[in-house]
Amino acid sequence: MGMQVSIRKRMVSSDRQFALDIAFDSDSRRIALFGPSGAGKSLTLRAIAGLLMPDAGRIVLNGRTLFDADAGINVRPQERRVAYLFQEYALFPHLTVGQNIAFGLAKGWRNPRRGGTHPEAQRWIEAFGLREIVGNYPAEISGGQKQRVALARALVAQPDIVLLDEPFSALDPALRIRMREELRALQASLDVPMLVISHDPADVEALGEHVLEIREGRIYGSGNTRQHPPVYAPLRAGVV
Repeated sequence: MGMQVSIRKRMVSSDRQFALDIAFDSDSRRIALFGPSGAGKSLTLRAIAGLLMPDAGRIVLNGRTLFDADAGINVRPQERRVAYLFQEYALFPHLTVGQNIAFGLAKGWRNPRRGGTHPEAQRWIEAFGLREIVGNYPAEISGGQKQRVALARALVAQPDIVLLDEPFSALDPALRIRMREELRALQASLDVPMLVISHDPADVEALGEHVLEIREGRIYGSGNTRQHPPVYAPLRAGVV
């Protein structure tokens, strides 16, 4: 996988100004953006997904230009082949687990039928061990199960990359440890490229290969965890 990101975006509100100026290249299949809250991690993810339009710059994924301000290119989010996993998973409460997973396979805005299961959705239901809860609704399943459902729904569309926004922030500490291990194992077995953002060093240790430290809207350091200790080690005690 190859990703090139070089973007700038100025955000202005009534009481704050924030300048995002991010530039990095990576050919890793496990990229981690690490930094404190408010550093610009989620803004970067939203720009890659097409949910935020930069003021300037380029975004290229696997040789395919998703955004180029100078060339006037801005591929629509639904055409970027980028899956975005939100912090709270954003499952549809009125749809069952099976319907949630199959939602992206249905044309238009019609909900998938409750009874039938699309073959591609069935593949991920089996891969994520969700067969026993396929007829349940999101309110009836655990936090860990919700995350697996959200991942299955993201992967069913066969994206080029999965973007994970603080994927364990809503989980209790014990479940967080287990889900880190589970997500790492799933990524390794499925070989799905992913970019994860987190302020937690333990998330980065478990899921990051190419680690990028972000502070105040800029990349301050990067490193490959296979080659040397993570670049975030000095910040371990001060992360919020």
